[in-house]
Amino acid sequence: MSFLIPGLRRAVPKLAASPFVCRQCLRQQPRAAAPSRILQSLRHASTESQAKAKAKFTRFFSASTVPTTPTTAASEATAAAVAAAAAAAGSAKRRFPETSSKSVAYWLIGSAASVFGIVVFGGLTRLTESGLSITEWKPVTGSLPPLTQAHWEAEFDKYRASPEFKLLNSHMDVEEFKQIYYMEWTHRLWGRLIGMSFVVPAVYFVARRRVSPRAAAHLVGISALIGFQGFVGWWMVKSGLKDDLFAPGSHPRVSQYRLAAHLATAFVCYSWMLLAGLRILRTHRLLADPAAALQLASALKNPAVAPFRRSVTALTVLVFTTVLSGALVAGLDAGLIYNEFPKMGLGLTPPRSELWDKFYCRKEDGSDLWWRNMLENPSLVQLDHRILATTTFCAVLALFAYSRTGRVAAALPKDARKGMMGVVHLVSLQVALGISTLIYMVPISLAAAHQAGSLALLTGVLVLGHRLRVPKSTIAKIQKKIASTTTPR
Repeated sequence: MSFLIPGLRRAVPKLAASPFVCRQCLRQQPRAAAPSRILQSLRHASTESQAKAKAKFTRFFSASTVPTTPTTAASEATAAAVAAAAAAAGSAKRRFPETSSKSVAYWLIGSAASVFGIVVFGGLTRLTESGLSITEWKPVTGSLPPLTQAHWEAEFDKYRASPEFKLLNSHMDVEEFKQIYYMEWTHRLWGRLIGMSFVVPAVYFVARRRVSPRAAAHLVGISALIGFQGFVGWWMVKSGLKDDLFAPGSHPRVSQYRLAAHLATAFVCYSWMLLAGLRILRTHRLLADPAAALQLASALKNPAVAPFRRSVTALTVLVFTTVLSGALVAGLDAGLIYNEFPKMGLGLTPPRSELWDKFYCRKEDGSDLWWRNMLENPSLVQLDHRILATTTFCAVLALFAYSRTGRVAAALPKDARKGMMGVVHLVSLQVALGISTLIYMVPISLAAAHQAGSLALLTGVLVLGHRLRVPKSTIAKIQKKIASTTTPR
């Protein structure tokens, strides 16, 4: 048995205590509860967070001990500069530029030239008595003329119902109707093309930020004015399709008031386009030579130039008023009477009883005698136009003489003096065209040239006034450019 003792001594520690304890004692001993899953997950998360913190701590101190090389610093600076440039370029694309693109200016001037053309063509349409040939207003479907003989017959039937056909053109057949129809259709189509060729590029220029905020506002205003002009055109034509708008038995014609409104809107639209384009081009030209631009601005601030500039503004208003007076003459066919100059009959003016005729009054007390005769009496309307035209001619000559004498001659820039001379030439040509149109009883060629001359004269006066001003915003841009070129870097 002695040889078994060492083996038992080694085996006893390895044996479990349960075989040597009774089952009742085992039941009474407390059992250790198993750890819950929540505690296990919390312990696992705590261990992971400690490991991550330790790793960050190690990376931080290891990186601080590594010296930064010049190559690394340069690459980091380059990356920062590229990021800053990209951010600046992105913000610049989202902002409107300070100066509009030159392409916008050329497009505006081209649009103004198109408006000039349609004004002259509109005069031809009126002079050939074609304006009332289309009796409906169809902005979209009216773009196409009648394509079949049945369509032509339908349009001719509509024209037969108009007062113009019944009183003037009852002898007209379909072929003659086509001639006046195509005149009015071309005029309307031209107007649609002007609207489309302006509104669509305007949306593009504004969306692509090719214009300054001020120019963007101008484009929106001109677009609205073009749409309004189409409405005024139909409003004018509509007045000639109803015989209750003119005296019974008289010559069917559109309202002279609506004709004047239509012409005035066209002139405003043309002037707006022209001045907006010229301003952009002049801004670019001045920014190209800031030093000379500041000299020009200082010259225009001379006190001697201020009265001349105000006189040019007054002359612009006078020319525009004379144009409106001419529209009344055209609307009343007042150029077909007193076809002589400078007299009107036996004297310089018709008899007083003819000028202030109670026939044109609509109130029994005659309170509207003076203004209705001034706007509806052909004799007085022609006399008013003669007075305004003569006043305009004398005002231009007086302003020319004023620009060539005294301190004004020394202070005016060279381009302003040339502009003044151009206005003298234009007003002389316009007076000659007006007198010739009157003496020869309003031939179509001379009358159309006279209408074109009025717009040319207004153009000359507008250009002259444009040359006498440098906007404050342009001066600020010039000063900013000079400051940026002189600031050391």
